[in-house]
Amino acid sequence: MKTRRSLVFGISTLLVLAALAQSQSWTALAHQPTVPIGTALLLTDGTVMAQQMQTSGFATGQWWRLTPDSAGSYTNGTWVQLATMPSGYAPLYYASAVLSDGRVVFEGGEYNNTSQSETNLGAIYNPAANSWTSISPPSGWSQIGDAQSVVLANGKFMMGNCCSNTQALLNASNLTWTATGTGKADRNAEEGWTLLPNGDALTVDVSDGTNSELYNPATGSWSSIGSTMVQLPNTTCVEVGPAVLRPTGSVFATGGTSNTATYNTSTGVWAAGPTFPNGLGVVDGPAAILPDGNVLVNTAPISPCYTVGSKFYEYNGTTLTAVVNPPRAGSDASYVGRMLVLPTGQILFTDGSTSVEVYTASGTYQSAWQPTITSFPSTVTVSSTNNAISGKQLNGLSQGAMYGDDAQMATNYPLVRIKNNSTGHVFYAKTHTHSTMGVATGSATVSTQFDVPANTETGASTLVVVANGIPSNAVNITVQPGALSCTAAPSCSLQGQGQGEVVAGQVVVTCNQATILTASATICGNSCVTDSVAPPVPVSNLSAGDATQGTGGSCSLSWSWGGNNYSQFLSVP
Repeated sequence: MKTRRSLVFGISTLLVLAALAQSQSWTALAHQPTVPIGTALLLTDGTVMAQQMQTSGFATGQWWRLTPDSAGSYTNGTWVQLATMPSGYAPLYYASAVLSDGRVVFEGGEYNNTSQSETNLGAIYNPAANSWTSISPPSGWSQIGDAQSVVLANGKFMMGNCCSNTQALLNASNLTWTATGTGKADRNAEEGWTLLPNGDALTVDVSDGTNSELYNPATGSWSSIGSTMVQLPNTTCVEVGPAVLRPTGSVFATGGTSNTATYNTSTGVWAAGPTFPNGLGVVDGPAAILPDGNVLVNTAPISPCYTVGSKFYEYNGTTLTAVVNPPRAGSDASYVGRMLVLPTGQILFTDGSTSVEVYTASGTYQSAWQPTITSFPSTVTVSSTNNAISGKQLNGLSQGAMYGDDAQMATNYPLVRIKNNSTGHVFYAKTHTHSTMGVATGSATVSTQFDVPANTETGASTLVVVANGIPSNAVNITVQPGALSCTAAPSCSLQGQGQGEVVAGQVVVTCNQATILTASATICGNSCVTDSVAPPVPVSNLSAGDATQGTGGSCSLSWSWGGNNYSQFLSVP
């Protein structure tokens, strides 16, 4: 708990540094990663992929997956390593996004390995295959660098060139690019893009005073929307903070200065927001939407540039409230922080170290902000694919966590969470083929498809759609087992030496669900022995085997399941 501090009033700002609510907290992961972790993205199967960093602060091409436990807890989740990026590509400060088909695209990098190269390399990751494919840059682009990006409502990935005012759209089916973005007032450098409910993308110019602009996907062009009313870019550091769309329809834009501003998406009007105290601001850094509509912001001293000493605040639409800081905040500059909105509504925070925390806010969502399911399958089958589900607001009301250029980790896509009524165990079904990648889609009916994992428990269950940590009301479903599938692994070999030589045979039968199994092994060496098993209750794994002395011989192995009989004869010389 922090002590209550004084109120500071200004002409157009109001700052409240309030006593912290006890329920606001940071929790360290029970199973911390064994390597430093940087940027993290949420996959559509509910797992998190996160980049391994070097202890020097540079990046690697190594990635890890955080999987929640059976209760759906990320705090108690576990890590496994993923495939490595294409050889020679280990970016730091780059463009990134999860696409509507579930693949993840990465483009550019201010640094590659340890070289400040503004690289034009890129790659796309396929979680289903755990594999990477390189992407060629847009025609004529020798640099991409610390690019900004956004997945537009139509599902197209748009990326900016770090060092010019040009942009390009990715065709995800053939990994080719199309130029877009005429009329941009200044260079893309250091700017971020915020997706609005009408499908436009908003940016605060960094090299054009207090100007701001909108990108219109229909025309492929930029236009000015006027002054942000206060100076947001830090002209010394040439940086600006993230801008987050809130459920109310306003964008909260933070500055590389101590200033903030709000943009009303309904009226198109900017207004000055509250000012961060004590020379704090966001000279590059993360912010994230919370379930209650507040915005969590990672600030730090703005002078000199990139000074350590992070402080965290929540913005509630009017005021800023200081909240408890994560353990390493005092030694972190804001630019090393990364946030990710988890399906639980918590915020995953990384800072390039092996210390990863989860932030839990004190408030909760309004019912009007929830996704609404209008059509769903009442029965699904284990391992089934392309199950259709539709409803309203399935993509959520915001992109989620924001940073700007250097890092993007939007989560404005639906996740499907299944909970077994008997065990309480949670399973995330991989979603894909979203009908939109928009935000705050209102009364429009939108849809997605989901694939039921092979390990999903059968029986009566509930299903919810989750977007940015806000779940729909649960619907009842039945999960039925898939088609019976069994594999048998027979073996026959000569083991030992001299007088101890034996002929050993075994058959192991493994099925994807419980069924009546039988297995027998007749092993012949100097003599023959038989071992048979046939349990009276359904099982999913069974083995039979034996051994007999001999310097040569054979194995006659047989097994059955589902009314089918199988046998195999193996000889041992």
